[in-house]
Amino acid sequence: MFDTASKAFFHLLAGSPPLKAFASRYGMRRTTSFARRFIAGETTAEAIEAAKAVEKRGMTITLDHLGESLTSLSQADNATREYLEIIDAVVAAGIGRNISVKLTQLGLDVDRACCIDNLRRVLDKAEANGFFIRVDMEGSAYTAVTLDIFETMWGLGYRDVGVVLQAALHRTEGDLARMIRLGARVRLVKGAYEEPKAIAYQKKPDVDEAYTRLLKTLLVEGNYPAFATHDPAMHARVLQWAAEHSIGRDKYEFQLLYGIRRDLQQALVANGSIVRLYIPFGSEWFPYFMRRLGERPANVRSVVASIVDERAARGFSP
Repeated sequence: MFDTASKAFFHLLAGSPPLKAFASRYGMRRTTSFARRFIAGETTAEAIEAAKAVEKRGMTITLDHLGESLTSLSQADNATREYLEIIDAVVAAGIGRNISVKLTQLGLDVDRACCIDNLRRVLDKAEANGFFIRVDMEGSAYTAVTLDIFETMWGLGYRDVGVVLQAALHRTEGDLARMIRLGARVRLVKGAYEEPKAIAYQKKPDVDEAYTRLLKTLLVEGNYPAFATHDPAMHARVLQWAAEHSIGRDKYEFQLLYGIRRDLQQALVANGSIVRLYIPFGSEWFPYFMRRLGERPANVRSVVASIVDERAARGFSP
């Protein structure tokens, strides 16, 4: 794992407009792009193609249409319409009906009420077509409002909807208790965002310890929890704790990111676990890609090699 400074550097790159523009022009070429390892493509059709391949390997899927922090109501309305079109496309394709959404993509930074209206539009169509919708968690500045909006939707009667909690945040044990009281489905992640030490654990052992505490609570008290991590030690702890408490493997699932640790994916499938792959796609893929690079040094080495190959193919010297 990278140190905090390195991770912060990649988060800085994720917000660079010039880099994003360059990446949008050259970064998703099918034959040479390293980004293709992490991103299914820019279109819904490409995401569905990837999803079908994943399902053939014995796993389930959730589609994530990338894009966040929109700055106008018209952009949020367009994003909402795109989600409605994605639902139609998924139904037509016959793949798993599971989608992840971010509230800033639906207009949270612009107008909370409009964001709620947009989310309801998505949930209404999803519910009518048998979908499960996962409300993703963003940086800590959005944690409280995301949970408040989620609870509002729950109070309005939406049930085929879940949320994400980040083990790295100090507040998460209290948030988990709140979600368990509701009966909501929780995806537990370690946390990919750079957060200050006043509100988040900074060292991997501390995050791991928090994740372990939370997973034990979720297995015993939660409603079909999802454990989203590529850490084999955490997988082992989930399996052991579940076995010790006679919790069947149909009562929870593991979630992993598209393109990362296929060996772990197949090992979990082979031992009878339910595995769901998070399949990101869309034109706004660059910030997500930078966060993935910031998590593992091996990712950086691979992308450098990819850039060298790309330059050579275009007639540049490395």
